Amino acid sequence: MKKYIGFYGCPSRNIMLSYKNKLHLDFIDLDEDFGNPDSKILPQAYCRIIKNIIDNSIALRDKLDLIIAAVGEDKCDQGRFAAYLLKDMGFDVIEVRNNDLTNPPHPLKICTSTLPLDEKVKRIMKTVYMEDNNDYEQCKPNYGYWGVPPHDLNLLKIFPNTTHIFGWTRCVEARRPADLELECYVESDIPTIFYTQTFCGKQQLAKYLAEKYRGLFIDCNGPATQSVLAKIEAFIRLG
Repeated sequence: MKKYIGFYGCPSRNIMLSYKNKLHLDFIDLDEDFGNPDSKILPQAYCRIIKNIIDNSIALRDKLDLIIAAVGEDKCDQGRFAAYLLKDMGFDVIEVRNNDLTNPPHPLKICTSTLPLDEKVKRIMKTVYMEDNNDYEQCKPNYGYWGVPPHDLNLLKIFPNTTHIFGWTRCVEARRPADLELECYVESDIPTIFYTQTFCGKQQLAKYLAEKYRGLFIDCNGPATQSVLAKIEAFIRLG
């Protein structure tokens, strides 16, 4: 049976590569939606991404050699609690904190590219454990997307390719996931949608910034509803 190193959040590249070189295993991002059944371990009304982490870990238990868990300011308290639960259930969990802000931000090229927004997000999250040496055509932004990768990536297909990424996802490409100042940066002259998972602590930031910059605050739990999609489409049309 093929084994993997599971991870969630944005552990430092050095830590990720050290375990890959030691174990010679591929990575699997436990934040993603793999369609695994509800493990019933977490409350029904809870952050969908954290539920993905727990549900995926349970479903893939026999395939996970270990889990590298982001538990600091670079992730959230829920990530720390998830690490505790997984260790208590017998998983081999390595807790890491990627809070170093001493190095300058890594140059951005994916956030500001002409790629479709869903492809931007997918490629950025892969930079957690692998270098992206591609050159990307750059664009002036017509819209902004602020937030984390949504549980339902289909939500991103509504946005035009001239959408720039802000928020925590931008911090991941910059390799500074705990940089709150960078996370709160947006270009104030472009229409921006501020997105969070329902029940996520980042709702506090998203709502505040949406009101400050006259953007649209969206929260969504699980698959994007027709109501959420309609709000985004209307905002883009009117932008």
